[in-house]
Amino acid sequence: MSGRDPFCQPRRIGRGVALTLVFASVLVTGAATGSLPGPDRKTAQDTAGSAMPAGHHEDVTRAAAEAMADGKSPVEAAERAVSRSGDRWGAVYSQGEYEEFEEALDGRYTGVGLWARRERDGRIEVTKVRSGSPAAAAGIREGDRLRSVDGRRVDGRPVTEVVSALRGDAGKEPAGTPVTLGLERGTRAWSLTLRRARLSTESVTVRELADGATVIKIDAFTKGSGDEVRTAVRQAPPGAGIVLDLRGNSGGLVTEAVTAASAFLDGGLVATYDVDGEQRALHAEPGGDTTRPLVALVDGGTMSAAELLTGALQDRGRAVVVGSRTFGKGSVQMPSRLPDGSVAELTVGHYRTPSGRGVDGHGITPDLEADEGALERAETVLSGLGDPS
Repeated sequence: MSGRDPFCQPRRIGRGVALTLVFASVLVTGAATGSLPGPDRKTAQDTAGSAMPAGHHEDVTRAAAEAMADGKSPVEAAERAVSRSGDRWGAVYSQGEYEEFEEALDGRYTGVGLWARRERDGRIEVTKVRSGSPAAAAGIREGDRLRSVDGRRVDGRPVTEVVSALRGDAGKEPAGTPVTLGLERGTRAWSLTLRRARLSTESVTVRELADGATVIKIDAFTKGSGDEVRTAVRQAPPGAGIVLDLRGNSGGLVTEAVTAASAFLDGGLVATYDVDGEQRALHAEPGGDTTRPLVALVDGGTMSAAELLTGALQDRGRAVVVGSRTFGKGSVQMPSRLPDGSVAELTVGHYRTPSGRGVDGHGITPDLEADEGALERAETVLSGLGDPS
């Protein structure tokens, strides 16, 4: 970085490049990850892992092309090349999967309505269930283990494959088609058949507490969520404090996270990131509300774009962060289109908070630790910040 003020020096992302942070290891079942405007426009995405040299993209593309020439599956060949690269979160998506993932970030998807994460031991664990979804109606709970989909075990499988199986044929199965899940909760193991449904995400919800404070809950950074946050801030009662609840937020579009940051900052740096060694920066728009008391509420499920937002608000002294250490997922991945239209992704860099902190593998440490009763603790902190007027 130059010697100029890193918090205020304006910079532009290269033409045609829009950085996104995708859910990657924490996926909305039925539609989980994606980017806008698309890999053919060199969209950068976020996953956790070590940065890979640019040549690995060429290796994957070459493997896919050779497989096509031999009449073999280019996706399978690309997957093997990604596996050999050593990139833990590298992934290959069929064209249909990628289109569905992009649709998910527009806030629409066909699925059963649960979020799942692959643990380090390879097990797939349910992290959240959407209210009113087929999964919720069937009694699936957070913490349940997903063991199989339509009779095929999912332990150790890439999360992209698990999502594809749940969607059915790369998301081409329409609403109403069945999918059978094998589940485990403690010592209990059971199977049930759900019917996929057309669902829409409610990424941002707003409610007012008894003391007049406003809670803005962001589940994921889908398209338009940043503007929803800015609207919620403008409509909050004058002088009232805000709790920005980012617990369980697995990421999404970083452009939306930057827009959300713009609701609370008057311009300046939100994050820096590098792509193949080239440093770039993300800046908030000027004119945000910088006076309201603000508490950011986080936990171990706060990831990616949500960590980027948390780090910016913490480093800039704009919010008190309450909760538990965040997940620690802060690396940038660049997708590229393969000859058959599928998409391969490899990690190319990492992002940092305004003060230069690396998030990947470390997470964000809250200013005040709180687990049980975290929201109540946040309310207490908020009341202690006082009336800004």
